Amino acid sequence: MPEIVDDFPGIALVGFGEAGHAFASGWFPPPAFRPRAYDVKLQDAGIAGPVLERCASAGVEPAADTKKALEGAGLIFSVVTADQALEAARACAPHLAHGALWLDCNSCAPQTKQQAAVLIEAAGGRYVDVAVMAPVYPKRHEVPLLLAGPNAAQAAVLIKRLGMRPSVSGPKVGDASSIKMLRSVMIKGLEALTTECLLAARRAGVEDAVLASLQASDPGIDWRARGSYNLERMMVHGARRAAEVEEVCATLCGLGLPDWMSRGTVEWQRLVSSLDIDPGEDDLARRSDAVLGIL
Repeated sequence: MPEIVDDFPGIALVGFGEAGHAFASGWFPPPAFRPRAYDVKLQDAGIAGPVLERCASAGVEPAADTKKALEGAGLIFSVVTADQALEAARACAPHLAHGALWLDCNSCAPQTKQQAAVLIEAAGGRYVDVAVMAPVYPKRHEVPLLLAGPNAAQAAVLIKRLGMRPSVSGPKVGDASSIKMLRSVMIKGLEALTTECLLAARRAGVEDAVLASLQASDPGIDWRARGSYNLERMMVHGARRAAEVEEVCATLCGLGLPDWMSRGTVEWQRLVSSLDIDPGEDDLARRSDAVLGIL
């Protein structure tokens, strides 16, 4: 199997959940040097198992701390949760190699990205605002990425050599994240809105009639399938989505606009996730009953 030649920088990943694993397990040709990953869960032996398994399956070396992970790394992917993105930049900045590219792939408000950029640049790193524009599975490393900031073009050239699919969306840090955040008003909001509508319809005993009416009004969407999919997304990923939509709210407020709809989305995403329900098979009625049985 071919490898990227030795002039390619060492790679580190900060955070190694779904996104980090999706990237690293798909890179082709593979890096010449084994990437390292640090995840806060590695500090607790009781919960480190799944992270270690992901590292092994992706050919990534787990690192005990951020200093070890970043040692010799010239290309760093920050893929933590939205609420930890700024803290990750703050914790890692002292260990950055001079000129290292910090690709902030977290779903954050542009204001948060700009604060992180100050920390990274002050430490001698080069910050890149990255927005992941679709679910990382099944596309993995080929998921569409928007890059922004003064270092975006150089970073795009580099990660294309890993088989990634970046495009540059703007010259300023925050350009990519603004697109991501404002898109999420609709994507995450629609998940919450369909859940509110269809849970209420089922509890009222009029689910089929509501779905039929929605289908007649907008036949381009399979509303039963969409409702089931949206509910599953919230069951599995609602906590992470709630953290992202908190950043959406910050984005809206930073633009001088109310965040009324997105604030409700935060509450629904967080609530459904907190129920800790296995979504099971793809069936709207069963998923709805599982949620309604606890609410």
